Amino acid sequence: MAGSVNKVILVGNLGKDPEIRTLNSGERVANLSLATSEQWRDKATGERKEKTEWHRVVIFNENIVKVVENYLKKGSTVYIEGSLQTRKYEQAGVEKYTTEIVLQKFRGELTMLGGRADSAGGASRGGDDDYSSGFSTGGANKPSGPKESYDLNDDIPF
Repeated sequence: MAGSVNKVILVGNLGKDPEIRTLNSGERVANLSLATSEQWRDKATGERKEKTEWHRVVIFNENIVKVVENYLKKGSTVYIEGSLQTRKYEQAGVEKYTTEIVLQKFRGELTMLGGRADSAGGASRGGDDDYSSGFSTGGANKPSGPKESYDLNDDIPF
């Protein structure tokens, strides 16, 4: 294989309020604790079962950090796109490893999902537009200019 892909896509809920830190360099970083769950029925008993996985998300993109700080709180539903990174650290003289989903400065995406009740303090997220699926950062921007409607049922002379 000529290349490889390191891409993680998660949709889940924040397990606690985001943690915003400032590094020695002055850059701000957001840490999220994201829960993803799957549900199923046990075929033998018919009992409903659920399994929750917890993910550590680290965000280095300053614009996304601002959105996280202003709009996300415990319970917020988000779509995250990033990459997996494992790092080594030392705690009480013991080497430990942790694997995180990382949104780098120029890569990664966070989209807020859910209704207005999800947003912190009931803050308004936008104006009068057709892009109300959630506040999105990263990826493509909204088209600029007037919204146009094309009638595809017009008479074409051929």
